[in-house]
Amino acid sequence: MKKLVVALIMIAFVGCKSEKKEVPPTMPNVVFIFADDLTYTAISALGNKEVKTPNLNRLVNDGTTFTHAYNMGAWNGAVCAASRAMIISGRSVWDVDKFRQGWVAGKDMDKTWGKLMESVGYDTYMTGKWHVDAPATSVFQHVEHVRPGMPRDSWSHMNTIPYINKMIEEGKSEKEIKAVGYNRPLSENDTTWSPTDMKYGGFWEGGKHWSEVLKDDALGFIEQTKKSENPFFMYLAFNAAHDPRQAPQKYLDMYSLDDISVPDSFLPMYPFKDSIGNGPGLRDEALAPFPRTEFAIKTHIHEYYALITHMDEQIGEILDGLEATGKMDNTYIIFTSDHGLAMGRHGLLGKQTQFDHSIRSPFMIVGPDVPKNKKVDANIYLQDAMATSLEIAGVEKPDYVFFNSVMDLVDGSRTKSHYEAIYNGYINFQRMIRKDGFKLLVYPKLNKVLLFDMNKDPEEMNDLAEDPEYKTKVTELFNSLLQLQKEMNDPLTLESLDEYNTN
Repeated sequence: MKKLVVALIMIAFVGCKSEKKEVPPTMPNVVFIFADDLTYTAISALGNKEVKTPNLNRLVNDGTTFTHAYNMGAWNGAVCAASRAMIISGRSVWDVDKFRQGWVAGKDMDKTWGKLMESVGYDTYMTGKWHVDAPATSVFQHVEHVRPGMPRDSWSHMNTIPYINKMIEEGKSEKEIKAVGYNRPLSENDTTWSPTDMKYGGFWEGGKHWSEVLKDDALGFIEQTKKSENPFFMYLAFNAAHDPRQAPQKYLDMYSLDDISVPDSFLPMYPFKDSIGNGPGLRDEALAPFPRTEFAIKTHIHEYYALITHMDEQIGEILDGLEATGKMDNTYIIFTSDHGLAMGRHGLLGKQTQFDHSIRSPFMIVGPDVPKNKKVDANIYLQDAMATSLEIAGVEKPDYVFFNSVMDLVDGSRTKSHYEAIYNGYINFQRMIRKDGFKLLVYPKLNKVLLFDMNKDPEEMNDLAEDPEYKTKVTELFNSLLQLQKEMNDPLTLESLDEYNTN
């Protein structure tokens, strides 16, 4: 009798166990943090000991860093607009230029990043800089504080490119141009503008610094996620470190001009600036005087670093807020910037060139099973962030998405880049290909090419294009660029440079 009872108990136990269903693992959360105008050298953990970025260093130390992440180009001077359109759509630069025109009419919203994440059950959230033709509310379920392409300070309404050009044509003095906020500083005695003066608006518009508002928005949504079982996707887009580079005095006081170095590739004037669309009529380049002075460049770098460190502190609070949810063991964080910034290198200030300082961004990913403090030097596009998040979320990548997930490079199952070469195009002024450790820049208006050995000359200071020893390399890269142009549906023909074409 006892044996029968034991047998019945065992049968009942096994039966209950077999009927119990496996609970599927919770889908991972994805947090995308997007900076503006942050060049790849602007993080101390990646080699720049002058800038203070303890929380971006956290991401470097706690995750995997891609040391060669690139933007693909732009169809106008607002490079960030093209970069963001690509990352939202997954399409390459010239394809998205055509595709985005339908966004104004509300077409194809289901094909955007936010909607793809939402389609598999994610709660989606966005705050900060947008600068995309599609309404943010048509892409994300929860949206706060949609910011424009740049903070609108008291001068930027007037200081459009046509306005600057008009002043130059009228022969206005440097002092008169500078009076509306550009062409500064002219000397060490130039104190007519202060990054902490709230009367200029900009990041101070509304009374609280925009980076702090974004942090507060993010923490508010993070608090809500504690009450939900749904996975979440957050798109947090800082306007920092875009100009006007305004930070609280505390952060400016962290830096001294005496401790800021002038870039190795500093030039008073880039000799080809006008023919490549980087003259004084370009808003970014009009921020500092021509020719550049070491004092002016150090002043701009000082303000740049202060704004970066202020943003870094807000990122730290967001990271702390995420950790407080108890969900960090199931959360991926991807950080990058929409492009880089010159800040005095090659006599330039902006991001409208093909030099690495302007097209290359930091790119870090942190999350479950992501190796810590790992560096990957395979070339990627920063827009790979979208495809990466789709893989993390278990979304099958649509055919129209050009870019690739980097997760196989993160886990080491792949070591080679998904791209045979990196391409970049800027309006009809410049084209670039980076391949096999070399970079070829093409300036169609000048019928000129430049060649750099990126392993030996990472600052791109020694042009090899005229060296007979590298003639074959120039031709090889030029023909590879022509092939890439076809694949990218590039509208620009390079007929005037046929001397390099062996096809």
